[in-house]
Amino acid sequence: MKNCRQTFSAAPHPMFPAGGAPLVPSSDAVYLEMNRMAGAYPFVTLSEYGRSVLARPLLYICAGTGPRRVWYNAAHHANEWITSSVLLKFMDDLFSAAQMGGSVAGLDAARLLRENRLCFMPLVNPDGVDLVLGRLGQSETASARKIARNYPAIPFPDGWKANLQGTDLNLQYPANWEKAKEIKFAQGYTGPAPRDYVGPYPLSAPESRALAAFTQAGSPDVTLSLHTQGEVIYWRFADFDPPGARALGEKLAEASGYALSETPPVSDNAGYKDWFIQDWNLPGYTVEMGLGENPLPISDFAAIYTRMAPLLAVAANG
Repeated sequence: MKNCRQTFSAAPHPMFPAGGAPLVPSSDAVYLEMNRMAGAYPFVTLSEYGRSVLARPLLYICAGTGPRRVWYNAAHHANEWITSSVLLKFMDDLFSAAQMGGSVAGLDAARLLRENRLCFMPLVNPDGVDLVLGRLGQSETASARKIARNYPAIPFPDGWKANLQGTDLNLQYPANWEKAKEIKFAQGYTGPAPRDYVGPYPLSAPESRALAAFTQAGSPDVTLSLHTQGEVIYWRFADFDPPGARALGEKLAEASGYALSETPPVSDNAGYKDWFIQDWNLPGYTVEMGLGENPLPISDFAAIYTRMAPLLAVAANG
């Protein structure tokens, strides 16, 4: 994995200014915030696990020296960009508390880092997020606009979930992928689309392929994938019942007030959580944050974060 500590210049201001609303998580803002953290907290490492369609770096930060490996990812889906803001804020709160000898969501932050190795992938789909946020140039969006014209019922760009090539990254993993293809093709998503196209084959998209390879190399013990919306935590895949998964899921639900649920059969296919559970038989969760219509507005951030920070901390507490 390539070390990126020196790749980006330090941000002059944090992504979460005191007394103000957080910035929307464009790729530039996320990169700057992650680089700021790498400079502010000497116990974290900032690195790259792959590249997007537009060759943007797919970055991760890891911290902690413990044997238990907990991985968090956000923004598989472009119009669920608020998940990136939530995860970045938690990272900064955790690292700051650990440095100052404080707590996060009532838990000793330094202890969490002693007992765990925590890795964060806050922007799985940087091109798609930038598309939805209007941060791409005309030439970069031309192919997406052409795809969107074939789906006039889906608002553009707000309804865009896919990567820039029109592949839904969270329908790309080799766990009942053929079943997902059958369902989505029956719904009319037979080629590149703003959402719900499974791709020509599993892990065909560079973003999902990179995250899968990184996961295989790192072999985490627990994964959390942040999505919106629904205020629900999905914890199972097919007939798999990983040891300890329900018990930890119940703790996550208690911490957040979200419901713990099994994934509906029509959706229980080809997601990152599904693949992780299938291949490792370990706890993996999809957390659907907030309520409303995607993309959730940045004005929802504070209310969502109040409930998500305890959930994210408890995942590290075990």
